[in-house]
Amino acid sequence: MENKKKQQILCILAKTVRRSVENEDLDFGQLQEIRMRIGKPLLVVYENQERIVSFEKDGAFRVHEVTKEEIRETLEYISRYSLYAYEQEMRQGFITIEGGHRVGVMGKAILEKERVKNLQYISSINIRVAHEIVGCADQVFPYITKDRQICHTLIISPPCCGKTTLLRDLIRQVSDGNEYVRGCSVGVVDERSELGGCYLGVAQNALGMRTDILDGCPKAEGMIMLIRSMAPQVIAVDEIGSAEDIHAMEYAMQCGCRLLASVHGKDMEEVSGKPVLSELVRKKRFQRYVVLENRKHPGEIRAVFDERGSLLC
Repeated sequence: MENKKKQQILCILAKTVRRSVENEDLDFGQLQEIRMRIGKPLLVVYENQERIVSFEKDGAFRVHEVTKEEIRETLEYISRYSLYAYEQEMRQGFITIEGGHRVGVMGKAILEKERVKNLQYISSINIRVAHEIVGCADQVFPYITKDRQICHTLIISPPCCGKTTLLRDLIRQVSDGNEYVRGCSVGVVDERSELGGCYLGVAQNALGMRTDILDGCPKAEGMIMLIRSMAPQVIAVDEIGSAEDIHAMEYAMQCGCRLLASVHGKDMEEVSGKPVLSELVRKKRFQRYVVLENRKHPGEIRAVFDERGSLLC
């Protein structure tokens, strides 16, 4: 599996960047990001630590500074020589590649009616390596289930603390069923293609045998579509934030769907202070809150709270 992941990442890198990364002798199971910025050092985030990549030349090691040509070549490999075909993804600032890995891109925005239509003059690339950790949700199931059903659960996490990885494993286990919950139909609105990691319409990550994925669709619209077309028992969404998301979630709850969702936040206090979320917290819509941190590794469970804000673990 890790060898396959390695090939998926290396094949999209410019040849010179590929050689430098290979010389680092990395375990791709621990590789988190590869960051390329024109005129800046090539960086990798490995085992939760940032590392500057260097290469050997004339018997000396030199920092690998990313060139404009390396950015261009990498983009050609990522897009299979047709960036135009990825215009929809580019306007969101990322492209999902085989394996569910997410490639963020930054450059000059092309606007149309005050909205981003596309990007040009790409100057930065961030390759976020997708990691499935099967079983990482095991420890929270005793706290977020009741009577063999999943509770409305919100995962609270700062960036890069494993919320998507945890949510992905929750979806898989709820869909397949385990000792705490009966297997049931799950509808996933995967707006950023990170949960299923769909590539050419096929999910690259295991989300369970009873899961239907709506890929690349805005969350609010997607939740309504799933309710009307697939009648899911559980709906899962990643990184909620807009007022439209909140309204759609309330509608889903009123329709009898259980909700699994995540949001950026440091703790319960911060989330309770968010204008779009405070009302849901006050109304006790979510029955469980799982707060993550990243002291030793991503996905550490800091605390689990019930709807009243009482600490469960």
